[in-house]
Formats: sequence, C-alpha cells, structure tokens
Amino acid sequence: MNYDEYKEMLAEVSTPTHYNTNTTETIDVIKSSLTEDEFHGYLKGNIFKYVSRHKHKHPLNPQKDLLKARWYLTKLVECYREGDKDDEG
Repeated sequence: MNYDEYKEMLAEVSTPTHYNTNTTETIDVIKSSLTEDEFHGYLKGNIFKYVSRHKHKHPLNPQKDLLKARWYLTKLVECYREGDKDDEG
C-alpha cells in the first residue's frame, strides 16, 4: 500500500460519509444517549471488536480495522482528557 492509499483509508476510517449525513455525527448522538460509563463501555467494546477481527474481516488489508480500533481508543482518551471521568492512571 502506498502513502496515498494509506491516507485515503485513514480518511475513510476517521470520517466515513455514511456516519455523517446529518448535522450531528452519529458518535455524538450515541454519546448523548448514554451515561459516561456506558459510553466508555461502548468505545471499549468497539476497540475490542476491531482488534479481534482485524485479520479476518479484511485479510488483505488488516490495518483498516486496526485504524478503526485506534480511532475508538483516541476517542476514549479524549473523554478522559475532557474530564468526563477522573483519570485513573
């Protein structure tokens, strides 16, 4: 995979158009409908899902699901940085 293909894939993972058809991103709607703990669990579940299947769903391009896992991990870290919950370590 060349650098341009990697950048395109990263953009597809970070801001997929099918999740951004309204004025509010789907992740923000999900966050607003859950408690902090529930939202953190949702993020953790997606991290686990994408890491555990990265070799199976896209065997020729496993980094795609790893990038999705990283996106959810970054979102979880942002929650702690924004003060959703005290940093536990």
